Parts: sequence; C-alpha cells; structure tokens
Amino acid sequence: MAPRADRPKRRTFTAEFKAAILAEYDAADRSGRGEILRREGLYTSHIIEWRKAAAAGSLSGLGSKPRDRRERELQALRARAEKAEAELAKTRAALDLMGKAHALLETLSESADKPPRSPR
Repeated sequence: MAPRADRPKRRTFTAEFKAAILAEYDAADRSGRGEILRREGLYTSHIIEWRKAAAAGSLSGLGSKPRDRRERELQALRARAEKAEAELAKTRAALDLMGKAHALLETLSESADKPPRSPR
C-alpha cells in the first residue's frame, strides 16, 4: 500500500460546472448562496477565484490549469501558433496595401510621362 493511498483525491471542476455555479450563485439571494455552497461542498474562496478567472479570460479562464508537462507545452505551442497567425494576417494586409500603393504610383507615373494635351 502506497503512503498516499488513503488520502482523498483532489477534486477538479470543468469550466462549464464553474460557469453554471457562478451563474446560480449570483442569481441566488443571501441564504440561497450558502445553500448552494453546502450542496456542492464548496467554499466562498472557490467562488472568488472562479470570478477572478472568469474576469481575466472569460470561459477559458475558468478551465483548470494544465498539470502535466505535455499539456503545458501543447498550450504554449497553441498560443504561439495563434500569435504567428495574427502576425501573418497583419503582414498580408500590409503587403496588400503596399501593392495598391505601388499600382497607384505606377499609374501616376505613366500619366506624368505623357505629353500634356493642347487646348483646342
């Protein structure tokens, strides 16, 4: 028997559960809030932390933090890919703008090379 086998396992909550509890808690009156906490076996500190997480990052902030190295690495790579895609979109927009400016300057240059019309 392992030394930690008799210890209870830490509970984890899904983002959907947290959002549902926050909505129910906020809608309840003062006595109903305590009832919700007792029913779910929660503390007010859970509500406070979940509110902070929700304010920081919407529903994604309510998700649990990745505990294993592969999950953290995957999350970091996803964030890096999103950042690279945003930079790529900016670069494409800038190139498109530069192309249009070049075409405009080309048109102006061609019209400047032509001799002026004589008035009739």
